[in-house]
Amino acid sequence: MTTDERPLEPYDGILLLSFGGPEKPEDVLPFLRTVTAGKNIPDERLEEVGEHYYGFGGRSPINDQNRALLAALRVELDRRGISTPVIWGNRNFTPFTAEALAEAARQGMRRLVTVVTSAYSSYSSCRQYREDLAAAQESVAESGIVIELDKVRPYANHPGFARANTRLVTDAVRGALRDGVDREGIRLLFVTHSIPTAMDDTSGPGDEDGNAYSHQHIALGAAITDEVNATLDTDFAGELVFCSRSGPPSQPWLEPDVNDRLEELAAEGATTVVLAPIGFVSDHMEVVYDLDTEAAATADRLGLRLVRVPTVGVDPEFVSGLVDLVLERAAQARGEEPVVPAWPGRAPMPSVCAPGCCPNLRAAKPALCGRD
Repeated sequence: MTTDERPLEPYDGILLLSFGGPEKPEDVLPFLRTVTAGKNIPDERLEEVGEHYYGFGGRSPINDQNRALLAALRVELDRRGISTPVIWGNRNFTPFTAEALAEAARQGMRRLVTVVTSAYSSYSSCRQYREDLAAAQESVAESGIVIELDKVRPYANHPGFARANTRLVTDAVRGALRDGVDREGIRLLFVTHSIPTAMDDTSGPGDEDGNAYSHQHIALGAAITDEVNATLDTDFAGELVFCSRSGPPSQPWLEPDVNDRLEELAAEGATTVVLAPIGFVSDHMEVVYDLDTEAAATADRLGLRLVRVPTVGVDPEFVSGLVDLVLERAAQARGEEPVVPAWPGRAPMPSVCAPGCCPNLRAAKPALCGRD
């Protein structure tokens, strides 16, 4: 059978790997213990964080969003005549990655390509998933089954992700202008999850300068802003802000916080803020609580109109781009040299991470899909 008939050869399965989240109130504390394992955070503090989840019935939206993405990937694969099965695993909640690999083994799968629901390069958004894959692979190997695992490259500057975000932001700004908002009062903010500055400093290929996490967001935000201005004949200057900071106050994290920046913009005379969560693939807790609840309350208090741009979710262009990435990785695994598109910029991240890429600053752990 040729690769035209089996375009994902040598893979016999696709693993969608995500963060995971609780499904009901009694899941919240165990979930948070898993997320913070090794950080010695007392349950009292975790219960405080858990209030974010309890306010939504103890159920994170992320699992349903993963189910929707699984279904959308199946539709796109079928549309292209690709029958390769797709399974789902989580780093922090059932189905855990080891559970997903055990199921893959039961179905006879022996080599999987992984799609992580995180587009950017950093320890928490890339290497920590690679560590999870290594631990899950070892768990399954205890039963005598070896499953090989590869992953697609970080896709912050893959056209499927970047173009979908650009269209969504452009549509949101166009809608605000159509509603008669004074364009002089509009500000454009791109939002992502804050991380410790030390993690950002060491993000990216080990032989380069680091700060890949922040640089990737800044580059995408700038490219989107340029496209918005060219399409709508505007001259906005977008900027990057952060949400979901945690950790001790003494530890530096990436700033400014979205709420702090909203305060400043209101004082500067802004009337409308277009908020684009480009750091997130879907509307999980950091979006529905930190942005749709906290930031929305801040904007309301300040008299700002907040226009929240959708995440890419199951946008067809994004889903098609994920399938393109899987096909690209399969071609590479066969020893071919496929076209590897990148936008913004011309330098895609590698599918196999370099030694020292996005290191674990707490303790060295085995990680797959890299050269170290």
